[in-house]
Amino acid sequence: MDKKLSAPLSTLQWVEHDKLKPNDYNPNKVSKENLKLLTQSIMTNGWTLPIVVRPDLTIIDGFHRWTVSGEEPLRSMLDGKVPIVIVDHKEESEDIYGTVTHNRARGTHLLEPMKAIVKRLMNEGKTVDEISKQLGMKPEEVFRLSDFSKEDFLLMMSQGKHYSRAEILTKL
Repeated sequence: MDKKLSAPLSTLQWVEHDKLKPNDYNPNKVSKENLKLLTQSIMTNGWTLPIVVRPDLTIIDGFHRWTVSGEEPLRSMLDGKVPIVIVDHKEESEDIYGTVTHNRARGTHLLEPMKAIVKRLMNEGKTVDEISKQLGMKPEEVFRLSDFSKEDFLLMMSQGKHYSRAEILTKL
């Protein structure tokens, strides 16, 4: 095994959240909705990816994980700590390359595979609400990916929900 490739994982440790600091060049921005989704992901899956830092604890990758971990409920659940690995580059340019390549390597979701995923989940009996919550989508997004007719989708949305009968009001 190549020691250079495995070296960062040998530094895995939990450190105080407040000891880390963001870099000043990260081009990646995440919406508030996606930060909520990131929190949901950590709550559902546990913490799966450590934050990548320089020896001085400046973040190379994981700024958004660091951000949500500083807020409740994650801060309390994690006792104010986050997992890190240390990467010791020779030049700052390598840190910048690391930030950008980590972000770009994550890729984007293609339409057809996402449609297949939503269809599969719905066929397994998952509700629109559950799919929306777990995948960070609005119900309308689930509808667009589902290939169901509008009428069928509205029927699925209302299953298990009871509504009062509408009354006709007339002027006397």
